[in-house]
Amino acid sequence: MLDIKNLHVNINDKEILKGLDLKINSGEVHAVMGTNGAGKSTLVKTLSGHYDCEVNDGVVTYKNKNLLEMDVSQRANEGIFMSFQNPVEVPGVNNSYFLKTALNEKRSYDGNDEIDAMDFLKHIKEETGKFNIDRKLLQRDLNDGFSGGEKKRNELVQLLMLQPDLIMLDEIDSGLDVDAIKTVANVINDMLDGKRSIIMITHYDRLLELVKPDFVHIINNGKIEKTGDYNLALELDEKGFEGIGIKDESKWIK
Repeated sequence: MLDIKNLHVNINDKEILKGLDLKINSGEVHAVMGTNGAGKSTLVKTLSGHYDCEVNDGVVTYKNKNLLEMDVSQRANEGIFMSFQNPVEVPGVNNSYFLKTALNEKRSYDGNDEIDAMDFLKHIKEETGKFNIDRKLLQRDLNDGFSGGEKKRNELVQLLMLQPDLIMLDEIDSGLDVDAIKTVANVINDMLDGKRSIIMITHYDRLLELVKPDFVHIINNGKIEKTGDYNLALELDEKGFEGIGIKDESKWIK
């Protein structure tokens, strides 16, 4: 599904990714871990087409297409979903209207008819009902005044409705209580159908206990320095970065 070769990316004229390589096949779950500033968020922001990220070198192939030639809308319509650490608040834009518009843009891109309001409401009721997600969020403006937990639940609603192929979750578990993390895990596990692939950025083992990754990657200084299975995450949780041979340079960054 995704093949990244020698990716170099700058943010604000500073090189963050320094020749990163990563390959993800359909149906795989990849966890990405690392110290602060190692390049985890830069990786997924680059894949989503975020304007902060300047690609200086490398090749990124997604579904046998050149991802770097696609704009943000094309990437979304091609099935790439990004859940941000801090989703932007958009006062004045109704959450339900935003989601219906996004869904219909993707349906149009795929050559399907638009979904009408009644079918949309029926569909969203079914999807949110599976996981007891409060639909009152949809009556409010997009993330406007939402708590951190509400923003994360709203990201889950978008995920359920858009049904993407490559799901990128940037610390969706941060700041959530145990029950909320279980809801996140239930949604993710429900999405796994052997075809969809997931990149999960996390600092914690709690989510990985519930969504077992096929691969765990540790990014350090802009590259993937270690790769293993779930046991690597357990070892990291027990020993810390330096205990597994990863020098934490973030403590020297002022």
